[in-house]
Amino acid sequence: MVLRGYVPTSEETLQTLAALRLQSLNSDFSTHAPFPRLEELFPPHVLHARLPAPCRRTPTKCRGARLRAGLLAGGLWGQALAKQRAERDQRLRGRLREEGASTMAAIVEKWKLLQGMGRPEAMAAYVALVREWPGFGSTLFDVDLRAVSPRGQGGWAAGRQAVLTPLSPQSPVGAGPQRLWLGIGAKAVSLYKPGEPEPLDSFGYGRISSFGASDSSTFRLSVEDRDLLFETSQVDEIAQLLNTYLASAGARRPPRPQEPASGPPAPTPPPQGLCPTAGPWQHRPPVGSFHS
Repeated sequence: MVLRGYVPTSEETLQTLAALRLQSLNSDFSTHAPFPRLEELFPPHVLHARLPAPCRRTPTKCRGARLRAGLLAGGLWGQALAKQRAERDQRLRGRLREEGASTMAAIVEKWKLLQGMGRPEAMAAYVALVREWPGFGSTLFDVDLRAVSPRGQGGWAAGRQAVLTPLSPQSPVGAGPQRLWLGIGAKAVSLYKPGEPEPLDSFGYGRISSFGASDSSTFRLSVEDRDLLFETSQVDEIAQLLNTYLASAGARRPPRPQEPASGPPAPTPPPQGLCPTAGPWQHRPPVGSFHS
């Protein structure tokens, strides 16, 4: 998760984590120690983020001349553009190599400072650094938040076209589809803006009334009075993980003391789910696991 960019932290901390990994793998620094590739130690996207965005604008000063010169001139112009792109890509690759060498040098300097640290200590220090992120222990999924709609306002079809509304006053979500991280942990489900350490919002399992998928790429999460719609390629994985945590939460909950029976048992109220009748895609929490 660190290498894939799912632990939002500073570059300095990422370099320290890489040095601790080297200490764990190879013990003390040595010029003869095997060096993993940089992408096995440090998130590649951090290096790419340092590079300037490629220029996408096409020069226009010769546009009129190209049109007048006909197909031959157009072909020559295309060749010139291809040459420019190749030269630009070569410069970017060179810049990327320079950034990589600079980052590896910084990691090695931090590795040298760890001399004498044993493998268990290096591993413990690594985990201690990662645990500083509040989302540690969660499984993160890339999702597109498509809509947040009030419960009972026209059902699924209306929810698909609903305008996004704030999840909470402290952590508003703006209008329009948004790329987010859906973090599923042992105690709560959280929504993160990619790269941000604090969640936009977090829902304890006691607030979730139902969840499920209508198709292979759309996942729905009902939280109190809101329905959240996500598009993701990992619908099944999200549902399975939620089921696992919910079952675990239900097993950990101590049984309630029973009161003496004074008459016939009261009828069991119908479950309060997404719709009056649960569809085949819906999952409801195990009995006893969603009480506050």
